[in-house]
Amino acid sequence: MTKLAHPMVLHSTPGESAARGKAARAELPRSAHGAWEPGPSRRDPIDLLEDQARTRLPELGAIRYGRMLVSPFTFFRGAAFLMAADLADGPRTGLHAQLCGDAHLSNFGIFAAPDRRPVFSLNDFDETLPGPFEWDVKRLAASLAVAARDGGFGRAISAAAVKATVREYGQAMARFAGMRNIHVWYARLDVASIRDQLEAGISGKQMKRLRSTVTGVHTKDSMRALTKLCGTVAGELRIVGDPPLVTPIEDVMPGAEAEHLVDVVRRMIDSYRETLPRDRRQLLESYRYVHAARKVVGVGSVGARTWILLLTGRDQADPLFLQFKEAQASVLEPFLGKSEFAQHGQRIVEGQRVMQAAPDVLLGWERIITIDGEERDFYIRQLWDSKGSAEVEAMDPAALEAYGRVCGWTLARAHARSGDRIAIAAYLGTGAAFDNAMTAFAETYADQNERDYSALQEAVASGRVTAEMGV
Repeated sequence: MTKLAHPMVLHSTPGESAARGKAARAELPRSAHGAWEPGPSRRDPIDLLEDQARTRLPELGAIRYGRMLVSPFTFFRGAAFLMAADLADGPRTGLHAQLCGDAHLSNFGIFAAPDRRPVFSLNDFDETLPGPFEWDVKRLAASLAVAARDGGFGRAISAAAVKATVREYGQAMARFAGMRNIHVWYARLDVASIRDQLEAGISGKQMKRLRSTVTGVHTKDSMRALTKLCGTVAGELRIVGDPPLVTPIEDVMPGAEAEHLVDVVRRMIDSYRETLPRDRRQLLESYRYVHAARKVVGVGSVGARTWILLLTGRDQADPLFLQFKEAQASVLEPFLGKSEFAQHGQRIVEGQRVMQAAPDVLLGWERIITIDGEERDFYIRQLWDSKGSAEVEAMDPAALEAYGRVCGWTLARAHARSGDRIAIAAYLGTGAAFDNAMTAFAETYADQNERDYSALQEAVASGRVTAEMGV
């Protein structure tokens, strides 16, 4: 008798998976996803945001609120915790996949794969955790409705964009369900292949606009970071301060000896490199540490401790920028349970490796005693590895719908790699029931987002919280 290497891994036949998906549909009709309203016990949104802020750097809280107040869409970007709490009170299919946890439109983008070809994929995994696949779909759908309102588009345009996006998700999942397992793993959306993946149902004008949107982003890489972030001091490269957004390490730790600052960073690097494969460690070790700074990033991430490190290779024209970003508990954890990984940096990295088309070659994690004496988790990646994202706020209706379709395909591919794609496809079916439900949900939740945005405006006006605008 052949001894199984992993006897606890259970395998379903395609028929069993399909039956599971249809059984879930019988248990929870697809139309049920369209109904949502705040429950009587729904917590005050500002209380939830303040709860989340307790583990963040307090001096940056006003910047976070200021960025969230720019528009209802930027508020939505920073309100993943609020939506997770709302989804937890709703119906669940029981069909799980690795979730992004914050799958809104601005968390998709372009980056260079290890072969340096530009690929389009999810690019933010701070909240990743296994959970019901529909939670990610609902977050994406709602972000489209919020973005459409921000653009001044009518309900009909918003509904069309949401429906097209969710339909693309379902159709892509059906195609993945019919693929060999390894072909699903290899699938990725090269910028050059967008037409091949999405030409059905999209006009030539929309395709032209989509390709312009996706390929026209201003990508960032280490050479651009060198120009934008650095200057020369006494012949040595240094990250130039722009407080509070960029604060050199010596200003974060005033009065500390230079040797102590270098020791702090070297401990960070040494701990992190042990999580890299041997060949990547060898690559990292070919660079020498030069300087570090604390950086404010994103909207929802503002306040999380984030460091950028400058290293150089063969000479000063060979820079490498690493970002050490604090990894806190996922916003999904209170509602879906703790991660199997005790280290949150590893949770993020493992989730990214499962979901993303071609993860950063220097992706890793660490847990160290930081400069404030606390033990904290971090995940590490290159700061700007030929990354770019589309400007959602500048899209017209056709571009928004086309871009949504790309995101729908991308999310389906990410879920298909970790979830039971056959069961999910069987649950979704070929009709419009799920598409229509998501469209209704997206509009209803966009209403809730506007109410929560107004609550933050009122909290700032009353002095309950402080916001710093334009930073």
